[in-house]
Amino acid sequence: MTSSITNIDSHMEALIINTINKALLSSKQMLISNEWMSIKEATKYVGVSFNTFMKFRTMGLKISEIDGIKRVSRKEIDRFLEEYSS
Repeated sequence: MTSSITNIDSHMEALIINTINKALLSSKQMLISNEWMSIKEATKYVGVSFNTFMKFRTMGLKISEIDGIKRVSRKEIDRFLEEYSS
């Protein structure tokens, strides 16, 4: 009986890990696949707060704004971060 429970636990653990890995991969692909991101998406991409991201803008990060809609290029973010890397 204990062996049967251990097998079920192992199977459930593997199933949960597989499901989590698929969800993480899907989220990562969705984030990376967007060349032009909203400010909210861009802050998640960089891993900083909104205020820090806006500070980056004053430091020279280029943001495209058309009719009040702001978008930032993933390439621009990468360029900016490389410029300020030491």
